[in-house]
Amino acid sequence: MASTGAAASATPGRIGARLNAEQIRLVGLAMIVISVVWRMQVALRGSLAADDYVLISQAAESKLTITHLLAPYQDHLMPAGRLITWLVTAQFGPVYWPYVLLMAAGQAILGIAFLRLLRRLLRRSWLLLLPLGVLLFSPLTLEATSWWAVGGTVLPMLIAMVLAVTAQVDYVQTGRRRHLVRLALAVGVGVLFFDRAILAVALVFLLTAARYPDGGPLRSIATTLRRWWPSWLLLAVLTAGSVAAHVATVGSSLRRPQSAGEVFSFLTQLLGSTLLPGLVGGPWQWLRAGDGAPVTAPPQFAGWISAAIVAVLVVATVRHRRGAGRAWLLLGGYLVIAMGVLAATRLGSAFSEVAGSVPRYVSDVVVVGAICLGLAVVGAAPATAETPEHGDPPEPAAPQRSREALPALLAVVLVAGCLSTAWSTAGFSDSWAEKAGRSYLDTVRIELASAPPDTVFFDGPVPESVVPALSWPYNQQSRFFRAFDTRPTFVDEADHVSVLDGLGRIRLATVVGSATLPGPAEGCGYLVSAGQTVRMTLDQPRDEWHWVVRIGYRSAAEGTATVRFGTASAEFPVRQGLHQRFLRIVGGGPTVELTVAGDDMSLCVSEIAIGDPAPESE
Repeated sequence: MASTGAAASATPGRIGARLNAEQIRLVGLAMIVISVVWRMQVALRGSLAADDYVLISQAAESKLTITHLLAPYQDHLMPAGRLITWLVTAQFGPVYWPYVLLMAAGQAILGIAFLRLLRRLLRRSWLLLLPLGVLLFSPLTLEATSWWAVGGTVLPMLIAMVLAVTAQVDYVQTGRRRHLVRLALAVGVGVLFFDRAILAVALVFLLTAARYPDGGPLRSIATTLRRWWPSWLLLAVLTAGSVAAHVATVGSSLRRPQSAGEVFSFLTQLLGSTLLPGLVGGPWQWLRAGDGAPVTAPPQFAGWISAAIVAVLVVATVRHRRGAGRAWLLLGGYLVIAMGVLAATRLGSAFSEVAGSVPRYVSDVVVVGAICLGLAVVGAAPATAETPEHGDPPEPAAPQRSREALPALLAVVLVAGCLSTAWSTAGFSDSWAEKAGRSYLDTVRIELASAPPDTVFFDGPVPESVVPALSWPYNQQSRFFRAFDTRPTFVDEADHVSVLDGLGRIRLATVVGSATLPGPAEGCGYLVSAGQTVRMTLDQPRDEWHWVVRIGYRSAAEGTATVRFGTASAEFPVRQGLHQRFLRIVGGGPTVELTVAGDDMSLCVSEIAIGDPAPESE
């Protein structure tokens, strides 16, 4: 009877525990749904932007080949992302909504995978929803769910990190080798989307060393290496393969900072303006960066307040929770590695001054920070799969004052974090909604629909706010419009040529640059007779480059003429009457020559201009 009574009393406890766990799971899933819907609303206020157009143009002009998939982009390998972009472009064209759906799916997968990890890694508690909320709603990952050029690489990296840690936790707790296959797949697939996903290896090792062995740092590292060596052997092979593929395809991505001040400025910016404010719901203020995602620009005092909040949380959890110190050391160790990689690959470039304000550079740290927050606040689950029937083993009681202070501190941090996150997300959303590229495209479509069918254009760059000049040649209109059904007709030579201005309007073309000095023949300019070559001096020389030449002339007969500029020459037809001719030429120098072919034919040349095509003045 005693055993029966014990079983009866145990059954309600087990049912209650299961109900509690199920309630936590359902609330977690509801949070995931809310985050996905919220982020989709933010994303849909914007459109394709900057690098998106470059990736889509490259997909539109390429066949689905290994060469295309392995083509580096800004020193990164991302074959899986290129594959998805190619498939979407081939099926739907240059539209935004398929990418929004893909990013929303990625956010949902990330949330579900992270909730699953927290339920394995942490004690059963409603507090595990706190780190879940940090990951789901952090403003530092907003561009990963809005901007495809970022989301197509960063989201898979974050998912790979979470799945890799989950596989390693399962392997440590069960010892089953099948979890090593999951570990290899998580890291391998992540690297196919983004080569920087190899940082998951560092996270897996640091978390294992911080969570499972006993003893000091050196002893923990030695124990970790010895006890779970199959994981490290497997990950070492993957790392070596990833590095070899990167070096063989991209070469070295390492850069040399210009000064120690540049490094210091980058680190203080990364911590004070981006990471620390972002971990508590910041940055509250954003700075537009063209059509791409905005960068962080919080008030200076906000960085100090954020640092103080994080420091108080660290001290409080260390005093309250055994193992919290190791959790924060895990975060610190990963942060050092991540910042070292960023400093070695991003400093010394044209974007060094703002590199520390770019949220996507620390999006992976958000994952690590959320894990460490859970370990520090909730506590780790038992290190073996055999969890006791009546719940987790109790921890040693913390001091009474600490037990009373921590819930109040967490409540304050939670409320402030929710308000901060809502404010920061609204600011990001407003900035993301302003899209010069969308306005430019809408105007071009309207203009082309009403333009005469014989309207032709000279190629030129799209506005800097749409695709930066550093993306050349994919900032050229001929590349930019290649994936669109409605696009301008581009030529290299014509009598009447148009250009698109910065707003996307069709305008008659002229040439801005150097021009010939006034000719000696009154009322004619330069008189060029049949079989004669006339040299004309420019008001300023041109370097060797791809130029457009505009020749204004008057002729009494038809024929041909040849223009020479440096070592280059081009022949063009001459028409009777007053005309002009535009043509492209690759050349340079201080003078230009013109020769007329044909019997009894002569030209009056009023001006030859050499430079870049531009809209005529209104």
